[in-house]
Amino acid sequence: MLLEVQDLDVYYGAIHALQGISFNVEEGEIVSLIGANGAGKSTTLRTISGLLRPRHGSIKFRDQEITVIPAEKIVSLGISQVPEGRKIFAPLTVKENLDMGAYTRKDPVEIQQSMERVFTSFPRLKERLNQLGGTLSGGEQQMLATARGLMSHPSLLLLDEPSMGLSPILVEEIFRIIQEINAQGTSILLVEQNALMALSIAHRAYVLETGRIVLSGKASDLSQNSQVKSAYLGI
Repeated sequence: MLLEVQDLDVYYGAIHALQGISFNVEEGEIVSLIGANGAGKSTTLRTISGLLRPRHGSIKFRDQEITVIPAEKIVSLGISQVPEGRKIFAPLTVKENLDMGAYTRKDPVEIQQSMERVFTSFPRLKERLNQLGGTLSGGEQQMLATARGLMSHPSLLLLDEPSMGLSPILVEEIFRIIQEINAQGTSILLVEQNALMALSIAHRAYVLETGRIVLSGKASDLSQNSQVKSAYLGI
């Protein structure tokens, strides 16, 4: 088991944001968390990353308990998060943003190899290597945020709303790249409001409603579920 989350309870003050959720991600999988705004999807990723602390429950990565490990050490273990809203370093160049993604690594040869792999998936970034991040288009910024996350050479990539604010054509491109990244051996936990796209590329999925998992299964099965169709697919 790559990632195992058990009985996770997370609070924002008195608000019970996650209520005993349990799920897992196997090696090589794309697993999607879908649900409405406020369901707890981003909170789940932030808790796995160590940015939030649960009041109760367990998070294990490759059978190692990581629930109370600092966020920077979680990155070193092989988990990287691409946050909602991209949050690139706007005053830094594309190259400097990518270098920041590799801050936990020491071997310059391996870092350069990762840089070349990133350029294979995101050739547009290579063309804009010395351009300031803040001057990139929305789609290019999402590519940069994802590429920066890959620079730590993660085993598990946490993607938070990668399609947000993008045109339909760019959404298709981003999701194609996500599949490529997965095919190269990186497991992915995908949080996405565009449930139709998420279910089209995921192996398995979980449906979150107000902090609880209410449905789970193969993504292909959930895409045919009448409840999911009505609530999330607009069918």
